[in-house]
Amino acid sequence: MAFAIDQEHLPAVLTSHPMTDEEFAALCAEHPDLSFEMTAEGELIIMAATFSIPSLRNTEIGRQLANWAVADRRGVVSDSSGGFVLPNGARRSPDAAWTLKSRIQQMSASTREGFWHLCPDFIIELRSPSDRPRAIREKMQEWIDNGAALAWLIEPDERAITIYRPGRDSEKLSAIDSLSGEGPVEGFVLDLPNVWDPLRDS
Repeated sequence: MAFAIDQEHLPAVLTSHPMTDEEFAALCAEHPDLSFEMTAEGELIIMAATFSIPSLRNTEIGRQLANWAVADRRGVVSDSSGGFVLPNGARRSPDAAWTLKSRIQQMSASTREGFWHLCPDFIIELRSPSDRPRAIREKMQEWIDNGAALAWLIEPDERAITIYRPGRDSEKLSAIDSLSGEGPVEGFVLDLPNVWDPLRDS
């Protein structure tokens, strides 16, 4: 599926035919300058490559989560290049995710090599200026509805984080320098100064 879309028109949503994992992977490989997700309704979401400062923020978030996961040893961390097929059929790629190893170990060796058909236990999404408020809120709730025990939406422009939990209203925290994990990631602490300002001297 070859196409060209100007940057100012991204993110874009297109209607698509149902895709297998292999077809979706081929589409992503055909357009390495774009990022793709697919809704449960089969709409293809096309996003531009991450800008430099958001990329630094993503790297910092992933570094902290990965360092904690190595010490904790119960789970593994994936970045925005890792895709998941959720129980509702959506194909999503969170900015950072933590998944229990025990759940992955239940898969066959061949299945592990493809897109994982599961929802991570913990999700972090970094809001970009192009993210539409309603769409990003619905995406965060989708993670929870499909099995995530905890999800954080980080909004650098507001220096705020919205926490999503199953069976509870979302909770927005502002003007904080750190946030502690709970549930499956109890013990993880995200230090925020280098997320808010990745170019600061630290």
